Amino acid sequence: MDAPNPKRPYLAPLVTYSIENPFSLPIAPDFNQSNIDMTISSFLSLSDLPLFSSPLSIGCSFDRVLDKVIPSAAGTSRDEFDQDRFLDRTLQLASLLYKSTKRCIRKRATLQNSSSWPLLPELTTKVFSMLDTKSLMQASACCTLFNKCAMDRVCYSHIDLTTAVEDVDNGVVCVMIHRAGKELRSLKLGSISSSAGFTTSSLTRSCLTPLTFNHGFAGGHLRSLHLYHLRMMDCESLSPVLSACLNLTDLKIVGLIQGSRYNPLEQLGLLTRNCRLLEHLFIEIYGAAGLITDSSLLEFVDNCPNLISLSLLCFMLKGAILQKLIKGFRQLKYINLSKSPEISGCFFRGLELCCKDSPLETLILRNCYTLEEREVLLFLNSLLAGDFKSIRLIDVSNVNGLVCDGGNRTFEPRFPIEELKKQRSDVTLVAIFESQSSLSSSSSGEVYSDGTSSWSSDYSREEEEHDIDLDSI
Repeated sequence: MDAPNPKRPYLAPLVTYSIENPFSLPIAPDFNQSNIDMTISSFLSLSDLPLFSSPLSIGCSFDRVLDKVIPSAAGTSRDEFDQDRFLDRTLQLASLLYKSTKRCIRKRATLQNSSSWPLLPELTTKVFSMLDTKSLMQASACCTLFNKCAMDRVCYSHIDLTTAVEDVDNGVVCVMIHRAGKELRSLKLGSISSSAGFTTSSLTRSCLTPLTFNHGFAGGHLRSLHLYHLRMMDCESLSPVLSACLNLTDLKIVGLIQGSRYNPLEQLGLLTRNCRLLEHLFIEIYGAAGLITDSSLLEFVDNCPNLISLSLLCFMLKGAILQKLIKGFRQLKYINLSKSPEISGCFFRGLELCCKDSPLETLILRNCYTLEEREVLLFLNSLLAGDFKSIRLIDVSNVNGLVCDGGNRTFEPRFPIEELKKQRSDVTLVAIFESQSSLSSSSSGEVYSDGTSSWSSDYSREEEEHDIDLDSI
């Protein structure tokens, strides 16, 4: 459809014209809306006539009327002004007719979809609420019926924008949270596949601000929050957001920037200050962590009395702190301390005394650079002696091997595998050791599970991608 001539001045809409002089000044209308409707209806009923071929066609009639606008000789400036007004008005009316027809086609298609779609709108909404966020957006773009059903709040209860990182910005997150409202239960943002210190996501820490709007209307109903490599994500910026999420039970932050004002556990104390219901916590930080004090540890433990699963990756944790950490969380069943540069394993020695009644089932010490073969061996011997009856899985895998006598490293530790098979068949030991030069080749270590020898590749992959299913814990 041709657009009006931009060089012409804007003209007020004309209502009626003289057929003899089509570009004459408008006549004041003296009929109501029903008269206009009848006039348009009469015009549209001419569609039974030929459109283009014969002299009686509608197209020829248009040409004859519009030809009267073209003067046979140069007219006055007033005549040219009136001609421009008439032509502009004609294009406006044609554009309105075109847009109205498109709207009518869409409405007709919606009615047809409504009559042919086998599910009731309520059931369609229920189905849409089970889709992932990306699939929901694709379905909402199909037709008006689907779009209307996809706008229901319940469809946005579980928002996962990690699969469309390049298409998501802070504005998209704001819209999603606004649509979910009080139905928001889980939120996943960022790039899962980003490497440390680098992210392909355009999301910044301010994308979570909508959770605090209206006194935490949306954030107060949130149960699970997973954040992956958001830009400039530190505890000082996240703390006000988490303060609005009083019912949060699952928190995962990958790529937390260590602030200069707080040590790591002080950051955790600040983050979890208002998360008394927290059951699952996963934090991975960038850079080396600073010293940890007993006071910061005490605050962190007091903040999360219901914690069942704890993952602290890349934290600098000493043996005494670890013992107090495990002892403090009395309901802790799963702990992951992977990539810690300080863990040697000496905390194992006092663990059976301070945590005798601990329900701890899973202990992950993957890629802890200073972990010693001797300390792991002592722990396994204590398992054989009947200690740690609740333990079901231990992971001491390390691409750098374990520290052995003389400060050397070994990729073939002397573990009592056969004894574990016989006496503690309920325990799974994961011990995969791959040197940097043979990461793509077979490993010298093996995974022993319930008396059998097998590779647990699915488990290893899940742990590396931070996607272990915590619902089963």
